[in-house]
Amino acid sequence: MKTIAYLHNVYARAGDTFIRAEVRQLRGFGHTVLTFSVREPDPSELISVEICDEHARTDYILSHGFLCLLISAIRELLRAPRRTCAAIRVAARCGWPGIKGRLWPFAYFFEACYLSRQLREKRVDHLHDHNGEGCAFVAMLASMLSGVPYSLTIHGPGEFDRPTLLSLAEKVRRSQFTVAISDYGRSQILRWIAPEDWTKVHVVRCGVRFDNGNEAVGMASDRRLVCVGRLSMVKGHLTLLEAIARLKAEAAFEVVIVGDGPLRRTIEERTVALGIQDRVTLTGWMSAEGVHQEIARSCAMVLPSFAEGLPVVLMEAFAVGRPVIATAITGIPELVEPGLSGWLVPAGSIDALSAAIREVLSTAPERLASMGRAGNARVRERHDQCTEARKLEALIDRHSTMLHD
Repeated sequence: MKTIAYLHNVYARAGDTFIRAEVRQLRGFGHTVLTFSVREPDPSELISVEICDEHARTDYILSHGFLCLLISAIRELLRAPRRTCAAIRVAARCGWPGIKGRLWPFAYFFEACYLSRQLREKRVDHLHDHNGEGCAFVAMLASMLSGVPYSLTIHGPGEFDRPTLLSLAEKVRRSQFTVAISDYGRSQILRWIAPEDWTKVHVVRCGVRFDNGNEAVGMASDRRLVCVGRLSMVKGHLTLLEAIARLKAEAAFEVVIVGDGPLRRTIEERTVALGIQDRVTLTGWMSAEGVHQEIARSCAMVLPSFAEGLPVVLMEAFAVGRPVIATAITGIPELVEPGLSGWLVPAGSIDALSAAIREVLSTAPERLASMGRAGNARVRERHDQCTEARKLEALIDRHSTMLHD
């Protein structure tokens, strides 16, 4: 069994269900998994016992203060001057235009010096980073400093929006392996890396559990839809509100929006302006059990996102036997089969989204249940959490040999 370190930008919060699930699975396989995060989450996202427990056992790098990071850097320089100088050179090379862009990678270097020390002291066999953006710089540099091999999981879409600024090719080249969560995601990584590194990129899908009561359940309502996700512009909530407004003449129905974020006040104000307060309910963040219950109470999930990786909430909806309305972007068409398990609509199209919602509301419950069962079968086939975690475990086992100067 191995000691594995997990790193993320912000860990132990409502929206990182997929990471916590993977950590839980690896621990269940007998590995020791230590969790590190660059920053702490907002207290509003500590919404369950599980999340609070993960928060308590996570080491937050920036919480130690700059003096601690500076001392760590000095110790690294004295301990391994060649490695430290090499890491500094890589940090300098990975900067981007502008004064901030040139200096920011050195902040990652100081964070990496602290992490490197922890990896050595805790005798970590492998470092896995769950983000291809800022904290991936930290993981890459910490690996160079400590000699502990590292790998990446890249979810997108942020990494695909600015791959050169994020030095994506450098991160993949220095990784032992890199994981994409869908075939589409893998294709986007391959676009930006050297052909000789293509064999490093593997698909390990996010998954759901089928051993904890997360099973398809009978339809609770044929007039309630649910939307789950962070309230941010990229999730398309404002488009959803416009679509709902076009259906005000329809028989009474409700859309429950689960989540919170920077767009909440705008969503609340827009709901009032459109006169759809009786059709929309905002719940804020909910625990995994609360989300499960809301999905089970609905007849379908709607996810109007403009950009995604491959949302776990769609898998959760299928696991409960609910069809979905989603946008035809990124890896979503690999999961949602139009006419069989749900509806795919063009991102940003209010016409198509309102038409899909109208069709859900007019579809017989028996047909919705049949579509939900088809989605359930798809998730069982491709997104079983235990099966996917075993794939990641096998990759880690294969690539956990200490690096050398």
